[in-house]
Amino acid sequence: MLRWALAFLVLALIAAVLGFTGIAGESMYIAKVLFFVFIVLFLIGLVYSLFTGRRVGHA
Repeated sequence: MLRWALAFLVLALIAAVLGFTGIAGESMYIAKVLFFVFIVLFLIGLVYSLFTGRRVGHA
């Protein structure tokens, strides 16, 4: 998910340089939303692993 956020950030920067402000704004918004979703999921996994002693996503 973090890779998608970075991809949309790069797309937004390229679109801004080329003058496509609408696409740049929307891409930046999507990148921001994906980044915050990633942070929330990361913190939930961190708290879960601290309380249970198990690693998330590993068998």
